[in-house]
Amino acid sequence: MYPWGHLAVAYLLYSLYARGRFRRPPKPAPVLAVLVGSQFADLLDKPLWFLGVFPTGRDLGHSLLFAGVLIVAVYAVALVFDRVETATAFVVAHLSHLLADLPPRFFLGYPFGTEFLLWPIVSHGTFGYSEQVFEPPELVALVVTPFTDPATFLALEFVLVGLALALWYVDGRPGLEYVRRGERGDCQGPRA
Repeated sequence: MYPWGHLAVAYLLYSLYARGRFRRPPKPAPVLAVLVGSQFADLLDKPLWFLGVFPTGRDLGHSLLFAGVLIVAVYAVALVFDRVETATAFVVAHLSHLLADLPPRFFLGYPFGTEFLLWPIVSHGTFGYSEQVFEPPELVALVVTPFTDPATFLALEFVLVGLALALWYVDGRPGLEYVRRGERGDCQGPRA
């Protein structure tokens, strides 16, 4: 998934979480945490892959094992600074990134390309492209199969971006005030 798709998925999930949990749209600080959290795995892994540290662009930052350590660290810092809501936004966004990076074929029973989730315990290339480990229910196959086509998947990303932008607008465009304050030189934002 492309960066804009990751951000869209993360914002949609966090906004729905905030509305369910707090009965209100997201606050600005958590929205910025969603922005960072939705990109964090790639911001960590892609430069390290480019520098030759890792064999692919989905290694450390994309691992569920690393995510466990990261979540503990993020909440530890959040408790010290009284920013638990913002930490939750980051965690939701980071985990949504990992979920959104799963290839659609995974939901059809083909684990090829999902090894990053258990890196370094499971190395890349462990599963063969045609190796199916389970047979999905017919309904799942019917819904998921169209998205195995790259063009259809890309179209889905743009639909998700449109939905996320619409929801962000309905939510009152949280986070935009940071940009406006930055233009005036007043970068102190509301706490969350």
